Amino acid sequence: MAIHEYAEEYNNGEKRNVAVSDETLEKLSRCSSGSLTTQLFKRGFRQPAFVGLRAMCAQAKPFAGRAFTMRFIPAREDIDTYGTMTTKPNGDNLQWQGIEQVQAGDVLVIDSRNDPAAASAGNILVTRLLARGARAIVTDGALRDGSEITAMTLPAYAREITATTRISYHHVADLQVPIGCAGVAVYPGDVIVGDADGLTLVPAYLAEELADVCLEQDDIENYLAMRIASGEALWGVYPPSADAVAAYQDWVASGRPAIPSIITKKD
Repeated sequence: MAIHEYAEEYNNGEKRNVAVSDETLEKLSRCSSGSLTTQLFKRGFRQPAFVGLRAMCAQAKPFAGRAFTMRFIPAREDIDTYGTMTTKPNGDNLQWQGIEQVQAGDVLVIDSRNDPAAASAGNILVTRLLARGARAIVTDGALRDGSEITAMTLPAYAREITATTRISYHHVADLQVPIGCAGVAVYPGDVIVGDADGLTLVPAYLAEELADVCLEQDDIENYLAMRIASGEALWGVYPPSADAVAAYQDWVASGRPAIPSIITKKD
């Protein structure tokens, strides 16, 4: 489908409020970010990648989860005081309420206005997210308690590490509303896919379709990479011609044998 056709169906309500299954999330977690962004580009989505964010946890595994959104605005001195850190919920500290609403399979995505001057969260909130079954935390600002967060298993993506508390510069204004994060429009329920290369947003209504297509693309590209490594030229192999696709299908049917090198060794 062309992008205008997706837009028409979305605006007519046909693509809204699509629930993404755990099975689809599991498939997407195995898709490379390269295949995802390529397939999205083919469908008219030019910028689904979160720009400038880095993975904080080297040991974190690839993931896919449903976006739970949180929107920051600039803090105001008479509202964002340490007194808002109460032992019970209050209207001036939506962050705690948001953390307690995150469900298993969610990714907390924070619109921090691309401002790393103060932390979007620290190790205690991240620990609570992990306990609630969250898949990751993403902010286009900063995190604090970097040494603790980098040692955790929950994937965490941010621009920077800072020690400054959130309420110095940020006020949580909204939960579960459309936000912008690192240049990407994120709607609640969209799928966030993360790996060592970064983060990709998949609109919820495309998740199931892309999961199967991207797994297939990854598999054929692994095959093509082996052919290139064996000494073949790019032309006709990558991107694959009809003959290359047929050869891939024959290779799969033959049990995926090793591809012999055609590189001539010099004496």
